Amino acid sequence: MAEFKVDSLPQVYQEYLDYWQTEDRSQPYLDAYQQGHLSFVPGLLPEQAVGFTGQKTLHILRRRLGNRLDIALDPTNTDPDAVPNPIPTEIQAPATAQKDSRWLKTTNMVGINVRTVGSFWNIVKYALTLSQAQDTVHILPIWEPGVVGSMYGISSWNLNPEFFSPELAELRPELDTIDKQLRAVINLLHTLGKNVGMDVIPHTDRFSQIALTYPAYFEWLRRQDTVIIDHSANLHEVVEQKILEFLHKNGPAVADETVPDTVEKLFADTVSEEKRLHLLFGRQEDHAGREVRRVMLVQYLFSYGFEPVPGTMAPPYRGLKVNDQDQARIVDANGLVWRDYLITQPQAMSRVFGPLGRYKLYERIDDNTNWEIDFSRPRKAVWQYVCDQYYRVQHRYGFDFMRGDMAHVQMRPHGVPDVIDSYYDILGAIKHYIQDDHGVSHFGYFAETFLAPRDVMTYGEEIDHLEASDADSTLGDLQSTVVGSKEFLQRLNYYLDLLETRQCAPCFTLMTADKDDPRFDEFYRTGNALRLFIGLFLTDMSSYMGLGFETRNVHYHPAPNEHYTKLYVFQESDGPKATSGPYIWGKNGHLYSTLTRLKLYADAIWPNIVGRPVRWLLRPDALGESKLLAWTQGDDNPNYIFVANSDPYQPIASFGIPTIPNVDPLPPWRCEYSTVSRITDKDKTLVYNGKHYKVASLAPGEGRVYALA
Repeated sequence: MAEFKVDSLPQVYQEYLDYWQTEDRSQPYLDAYQQGHLSFVPGLLPEQAVGFTGQKTLHILRRRLGNRLDIALDPTNTDPDAVPNPIPTEIQAPATAQKDSRWLKTTNMVGINVRTVGSFWNIVKYALTLSQAQDTVHILPIWEPGVVGSMYGISSWNLNPEFFSPELAELRPELDTIDKQLRAVINLLHTLGKNVGMDVIPHTDRFSQIALTYPAYFEWLRRQDTVIIDHSANLHEVVEQKILEFLHKNGPAVADETVPDTVEKLFADTVSEEKRLHLLFGRQEDHAGREVRRVMLVQYLFSYGFEPVPGTMAPPYRGLKVNDQDQARIVDANGLVWRDYLITQPQAMSRVFGPLGRYKLYERIDDNTNWEIDFSRPRKAVWQYVCDQYYRVQHRYGFDFMRGDMAHVQMRPHGVPDVIDSYYDILGAIKHYIQDDHGVSHFGYFAETFLAPRDVMTYGEEIDHLEASDADSTLGDLQSTVVGSKEFLQRLNYYLDLLETRQCAPCFTLMTADKDDPRFDEFYRTGNALRLFIGLFLTDMSSYMGLGFETRNVHYHPAPNEHYTKLYVFQESDGPKATSGPYIWGKNGHLYSTLTRLKLYADAIWPNIVGRPVRWLLRPDALGESKLLAWTQGDDNPNYIFVANSDPYQPIASFGIPTIPNVDPLPPWRCEYSTVSRITDKDKTLVYNGKHYKVASLAPGEGRVYALA
C-alpha cells in the first residue's frame, strides 16, 4: 500500500478532480489497475470515470483484459438473437462456477440507476471504481418506461432507448443497437469479475403496450367520473372487443398487416405477440410512432371508461374506490381526466400505485363482487407468459440474478398456505423457471422486502413468505436507520438471527439505488465509512450499496432533486419529483478518501477472508445499548479481528475484546488498518491481560482491523 502512497490521497473533492489532470500523479494508480495489482482505480471519482472518453476507456480495458476485451466485444458474442452455446469461459460470470444460487447470500452488490450515468456503456466506466470485494452489479429496470417515465412502470419489452450510447456505436460500429450494447456491457462486466442482475417486476405501466396487447392478463375496471361502475372478473372481454373496434376504425399500425374480423382471431393463442404489436402499435424501431398509437388506443378506451386496475401494496390490498378529492383529479398532457384511487378499508401501509397495473395471476371469487382472489385457481397462461418473458431477457443478455421488485406482496389473508405449489409466488416461479427449467443453475433471487413486522407490508411473516418463494437473500431495511442508534443495532441483531436460522439471508444495506431521496438524508449525516466497513468485512452476509453513496453530500436540509438518485427513477418536469438536467454527484471528498483507503485495504486482504465464516466476539446488542462490535473468522485459523464503534459521536474507552476459543491468546495482534487517520501507540497492538484483549480507545464511528502477527 505504501507503494501507491495511499495516505497522500487528497481529502478535498476538487483536489481529486485536479488529480487526474496531472498524469504523473494519477498514472501510478492507473498502471497498478491495468497491470492487475489493484482491482479498481484509486483516486478516480465515479463522476470522472463516467466522463472518460470511450477511447480512453477501451485503452484502459485493453491493458487490463488483453484479448478478453476482444472476446467480450466480438460480434459472435454480442448478438442477443444468436447467443453462443457454450458461452466462452472468458466472458462467463464468476457465479457460473457455482452449482446453485447460494452465492447471492454473501455477495456485495452495487445498484445502478442507468439514468444517473447516462447509458449502459457508462456502467463499464463506473465499474473502474469498484473493488473486487463489490463483485455484483444490480442494474435497475432496463425497459421503455410508461406514463411519468417511471423505470418501474414498464411500457414494453423493448429496451429503453435512453440507454443507447452513440459513443460506443461510433467506436464499435457492430454495436449499432441497444440490445447488442447491453450484451457487450454485461460481457465486459463479467470479464471484470462482476456478476450482473436485472430487475424482475410483477407489474407494468397501467396502460403499457403489454396490457393493451394482452388485456386478459390484467384486471380491469370501468369508471364514470368518481364511481367504479364495473369491476367484474371478465371485464377484459369487453376491453378486447373495444380494442378490435379501434383497429377497425383506425386500421393497422403497419400497412401490410390485416386486421382480424373477430376478437377470437385477434387474441387467439396462435397469434404471435409480434403480430399483435405490429397491428396495434407499429414496428419496434418506430418508437415515436408506437407511442402515438398507444395514446390513441388509451384515449379510445378512456372514452368508454375502461382502465386497468391500479397496483396496490400492503394489507388489505383489495377493495378500491375513487378518490373524489380535488387534488386527486389529474389532467394529463392529452387532456384526459384521471383519478387517484384509495383502498376502501385501509391499514397503516396500504397504498395504491396509480401508474402501475399488476398481472392478474389468479381467478376471482363471485365475479369479483367483493374484490376477492381465488388462489386455488392460478391463471396458468399468465404465469407462463411472465416466466417466458423474463427468461428471454436473462438468456439474451446474460443476467446472473434477479432483484424481485415488491417481493413483499403476499395477498393471502392467512399467510403462507399449508401446501406451497409452483403457483405460490410469481417471483419464485421466475427464478425456478430460469434456474431449473432452463439450466441456469447459478441464477439467484434477491428480494425487495424490508422485513417489516408481521401483517404490516404483507399478510403474515415476511420471512415465511420469502422462504416459501425461495428467495436467496433480501434487501432488509438497515439503510433506514442511523448508524449506532438502537434501531440500527436491534435490527442488525435481528438480521443476524435470521441469517443463522432461516433460508433467506438478510442483506447489510448501505443505501439503495431507488431510495436515495430527501427522506433518507438523516441516515447519512454520519457513520457512512463504518457502513461500508461492516458491509465488506461481514463476509458471511451480503451487502448492497447504491451508486452515489461514495461521495454523497451531508444534507442537513433537502438538496435540489438533481442530487438524489431516486428522483431519476422518474422522468418528470413538474411537481415534487421533477428533475432538470443530469444527476449531480456529491462532493464529499473526505468520505471518498476514507472509503478509498478502506477499499485498498480490503483489496489487500480479500483473498484471505472471502468466503470465510464469521465468529462474533462482541455481537450487536439486542437492547441497542452497547455500541461495540467485534468479530473474527469462524474457522480453525482466524487471522483478523474486526472491531467497530457504531456510535458516530462518542469514543469508547477502556474495553475488552474476548479471546477466540481454541486460539492461543499470547501471540500479538497488530493493528493493520483503521477508518480514522491515527490511533494511539497503545492500541497498535492488542494486549492480553489474562482474561481478554484490552483496548484503550476507539474513536467515534471507527472501524479497525487487527491481524495476527
